[in-house]
Amino acid sequence: MSILLKGGIVVSAKKRRQVDVRIDGEKIVEIGTNLKENGSNVEDVSGCFLLPGFIDAHTHLELNNGKGSMSTADNFNTGSKAAVAKGTTTVIDMATPSKGSSLKDCLVSWNQLAQGNSSCDYTYHMSIIEWNSTIKKEIKEIINAGITSFKMYMAYDNLRTTDGEIFEAMSEIGQFHGMLGIHCENGDMVNEMIAKFVEKGNLAPHYHPLTRPDSVEAEAVERYLMIADLAKLPVNIVHLSTKRSLEAVERARIRNQKVYVETCPQYLVLDDHLYDEPNFEGAKYVCSPPLRSFNDQQALWNGVINGQINTISTDHCSFNFEGQKTIGKNDFSKIPNGMPGVETRPELIYTYGVTTGKISLERMIGLLSEDIARQFDLFPQKGIIQVGSDADIVVWDPLTIGVISATTQLQNVDYTPYEGMQTKGSARAVYLRGQKVAENGKVIAENQGAFIFRKISTSH
Repeated sequence: MSILLKGGIVVSAKKRRQVDVRIDGEKIVEIGTNLKENGSNVEDVSGCFLLPGFIDAHTHLELNNGKGSMSTADNFNTGSKAAVAKGTTTVIDMATPSKGSSLKDCLVSWNQLAQGNSSCDYTYHMSIIEWNSTIKKEIKEIINAGITSFKMYMAYDNLRTTDGEIFEAMSEIGQFHGMLGIHCENGDMVNEMIAKFVEKGNLAPHYHPLTRPDSVEAEAVERYLMIADLAKLPVNIVHLSTKRSLEAVERARIRNQKVYVETCPQYLVLDDHLYDEPNFEGAKYVCSPPLRSFNDQQALWNGVINGQINTISTDHCSFNFEGQKTIGKNDFSKIPNGMPGVETRPELIYTYGVTTGKISLERMIGLLSEDIARQFDLFPQKGIIQVGSDADIVVWDPLTIGVISATTQLQNVDYTPYEGMQTKGSARAVYLRGQKVAENGKVIAENQGAFIFRKISTSH
């Protein structure tokens, strides 16, 4: 039976309209004022916004960080439930091969991890952690398999490649109009500074951000953009965290480079004083890039407001505090890098962005859904409420009040970096391809996610 959502306000990145929305099967089939019931199951959504399902373009739901057998606390099963419960209906996960294995094998592995286990729709960025003739030949095959975006690293010894290899990969990806995102930190400098602090016995979490100062990120961003300029490739900068990096991006845009910038909630609402929390609590905030200064935070908000920053995703990478983060109790360099966030992003951005007047709800839709869909070849299947699009709809109640707590979260991790933060607004109901899968923060239909095949768009 079709579903008719009546009385809500449909919001896109450009406008809002008070209209009814009819869903039939997996698609939106009709939008208009005072639609007749025509046998549909009517849902009264008066007083609520109807938002396109949120898209998180940066998750690590399945990750082994290469240090022994330490894997993330979440997986596709738990992480996707946490996502969809609060309105994220699609994730783009980082598919990361093992050294020596093929991209095609990695794709098979990630499909096995996600299929039948994910409660939201999913696709991947394919990570390239080494470069050779075999990997080069696979680029076209991966794109033909519906994966149009790739990820490379300039830090982490087990993941990073050389500048020359990045250039070669850019040249190959560019031939097929794919998208490349890069973790921008100068890995050599990070290693040197870690060694320096450890040698001096400076081992507390306080020293983590000091090994990765803003210059380490900004230098890598600048270098990455120069390589991209040479390769003539539009590029994505993931989890940008500093004012100096944003300045490097603006210089590239003045050169008429096409650059997409992502930041994350942690860089907008948390800052580096948290590394000095007592009882090793600072370890909870160890991620890379690290949390930054209040001045950086303000610069990022300005970038969000004025359009310098295109998207907000989470870099969700969850490790338990007990038994995982605490491995680094006597040496901060052994603390696994990463924080949970896939569950909290919509409420955080609505609370600290929309209700404070920093951004409009329309801008939030662009940052968390529509502009992500456009950038990563998901639009108009995803990212907008219009006839013919997937019926991924969040019924958003702007009046609810909540408190973020590890005791109530669905993320399978023993803490949240946003503990105790009060929120305004939440997902009253979440529809995934026409099926109501969550209500009031609870998943009512699990494992309904599907792989989303993407086709290259030359518009970005």
